[in-house]
Formats: sequence, structure tokens, C-alpha cells
Amino acid sequence: MIATWWAGLSLLMKVLWGVTLTASLIFIIQSILTFVGADADSATDFDLDVDTSMDGADLSNIEGGSNLYTFRNFVNFILGFGWSAILLQDSISSTPVLIVVSVLIGIALVAIVMYMFKWLSSMQQSGNINLQKSAAGCEGKVYLTVPAARGGMGKVQITISGAVREYDAVTESDQPLKTGSAIRVVDALDSNTVLVEEINSYTV
Repeated sequence: MIATWWAGLSLLMKVLWGVTLTASLIFIIQSILTFVGADADSATDFDLDVDTSMDGADLSNIEGGSNLYTFRNFVNFILGFGWSAILLQDSISSTPVLIVVSVLIGIALVAIVMYMFKWLSSMQQSGNINLQKSAAGCEGKVYLTVPAARGGMGKVQITISGAVREYDAVTESDQPLKTGSAIRVVDALDSNTVLVEEINSYTV
């Protein structure tokens, strides 16, 4: 029965079903790993060490841009796009229109999820932690690559007051700090930005 149903699908629908089911499986695995405390997103983030500067301006520092290019967001987009195309195929007869609508729904889903994570992160960080007083010396790891020589802003996750928290980060190192690198906080620059350096750069 399943074989007959599959054989009756168009090539486009076969591709959509395959990609969407794969993304759904990855999403389920990511969710399970998140709930058990594993950092699935950090391990699968795309390392985008691309020079995005224009006339000296670092475009990666546009609000929300540094969070955009992650594997989790890619999966969320495929979920929104794929399931929308599958569910709306009978309602929208024009394939180009169906693709455009599905793309817009996928983008909307990514935006909603990013906003939710940002809101939850700000709520978590807005507790009774004084970053300037508590962050110096705390250790953690790079979540999104931190450009070298204060050339841009990345993100780090540090353990502070017994909890893992995420902050914007810059470094004075002459080499970028890659995703997953162990770091130590040198100073807190403001309520959500820290100056960090790689722990492995220390020499004894």
C-alpha cells in the first residue's frame, strides 16, 4: 500500500517527502538531546568564517544575523517549507505559487523560533546576575565563531552562578575563536557582552 502511494507521487512530492521526513527526524533528535542537556546545535553549527565586511562595517553584527546561519534554523526552515508544501499541495494548484508560499512559511517559522529563543535567553539572563561582577574568570565554550582582534561579535556559552548562559563575545586574540573552543572570560564589556580568550592559549 505504501509502495503504491509512493509510486503515485510526482518527483517533486517524493523529494519533499524525503527531505521533510529527514528534517523531522533530525528535529526530534535535536529536541531529545536538548532536553537531556547535550548541546546539539553547537556541534552542528555551520562555521561561517566569511568576510562579511563592507566599507569596514561588520554585517554579521546586524541584530539577529549572527544567529541565523545555524543547522537548527536550517532544519526549522525545511520543516516549515516541507510540511507546508505537502499539506497545501491540494489547495494550491500552481507549483510556483505553492513553492513561494512554502518558502515564506519556512522563513516565518525560523523567525518565530529565533525570537522565542532570544526572548527565553533574555528572560534567563535577566535574573539576579550582575555580569560585570560575576563573569570574569568564568569558563565555557564558543557557540558561534568569535572573529579575531575585535573584528566582530560571536557568541559563547559560559557557566556562571551554576548555570550555563549565552552571551555575545569579542576577543583580542589574533586568531578567531572557533565554535567549540574552550574559553575564559577576561572582562564583561556590558550587560550582555564579554571579552574572552581561548583557554588553550595559556602557557605555563
